[in-house]
Amino acid sequence: MGRFHLTVAHEEIRLPNGRLVELDIVRHPGASAVVPFVSVDEVLLIRQFRHAAGGSILEVPAGKLDPGDTPELCAARELEEEAGRRAGRFEKLGSIFTTPGFTDEVIHLFAAFDLEPVPTRHEHDEVIELVPMRLSHALDLVWQGALRDAKSALALLFAARLVGHLR
Repeated sequence: MGRFHLTVAHEEIRLPNGRLVELDIVRHPGASAVVPFVSVDEVLLIRQFRHAAGGSILEVPAGKLDPGDTPELCAARELEEEAGRRAGRFEKLGSIFTTPGFTDEVIHLFAAFDLEPVPTRHEHDEVIELVPMRLSHALDLVWQGALRDAKSALALLFAARLVGHLR
C-alpha cells in the first residue's frame, strides 16, 4: 500500500427538499477489513498504533483498496501484510459506510478461515502486534467499550453471527 493522500471535493448540491447547499466531501477509494478465524471460537486481532486515536488500539486487519483491487483481494493482502496469515477461504460479511456525514468511504467486511502462516509485511509507518483471543472475549471488549474501532466492532459482530455466536 503506497502513500495515501485525501481528496476533498467542495460541491454544491441540491438536497431532496430543493435547497442548494455547499458541502465538503472526503473522497476515498474504499477499504476492506477481515476477521481472521484460527478456529470457530478464536480470532486474531491486531494492536496497532494510531496517532489520531491517541495511541495503540485493538482492531482487525484492514487497509484501503489499491487501484484495480477487488475487496476480497484487498482483504487477502491486508491479512498477509498485517497478521502474517493467508486464508484458504473468505466469507463476505457485508459493507459499511464509515462516516457518511463527510466521506464516501465504504469498508467491505470479511471473515477469513483455514489460515496458514506467511511472513508479515508491515508498512514503514505501521507498528503492529498480533493479539490472538477467544471470539467471546473480543465480543466482551466490544460491549465494554474497550474495542472502540467501529469497523472492527461491526466486523466482529457480523463474524460472530456467521459462526453461530450471535443471533
